Amino acid sequence: MNGNTWIDGVMANWHIWFVSIVLVVAAVIDGWKLKVPNWITFPMIATGWLYSYVAGGWTGLGWSLLATFFGLSLLYGLYMVGGMGAGDVKLLAGIGAWVHAEHTWNIFAATAIVGGVMALAMVAYTGRWRKHYNQFKMLLGEFVEVKDAEALYQRAAERKSRMFLLPYGIPMTIAALGYFAFQGMYL
Repeated sequence: MNGNTWIDGVMANWHIWFVSIVLVVAAVIDGWKLKVPNWITFPMIATGWLYSYVAGGWTGLGWSLLATFFGLSLLYGLYMVGGMGAGDVKLLAGIGAWVHAEHTWNIFAATAIVGGVMALAMVAYTGRWRKHYNQFKMLLGEFVEVKDAEALYQRAAERKSRMFLLPYGIPMTIAALGYFAFQGMYL
């Protein structure tokens, strides 16, 4: 690829580059503070809506709004029972605002795979397989026994300080960047 063709490809797909940069910043902060801040997620969502309106008019905005709420809904249940932070949920909503539902779904699926591999690596790193297996059984038992999402959330909040947490913005970023590259969306 000559220089002009590469530059033309980047310019035509600047929005994918923008989303990627925002995701990398979010992942670094999540890894550092175990939190994806609102000053990243809310502007990401709002600018995704604006971009979609400018690029596709009211139809584009409609698809962006739909994908935003789709992204929220994919992770909201896990948030409600303490399985992840609100910033992670809003980050996927921000992805949806920019790249719409089909890509959001694929990134969600890839994130689940990357997150699972990372969680296994974290457990392997600590070498505490039995402890994590017992915690998994306990959490699964709570899901079956406790039917109230608020009660599950409270239990999760109480034990959060004792848990080895996975900053979910990191696997989401890895999955999104890998997906964008695999789909040829950067050029």
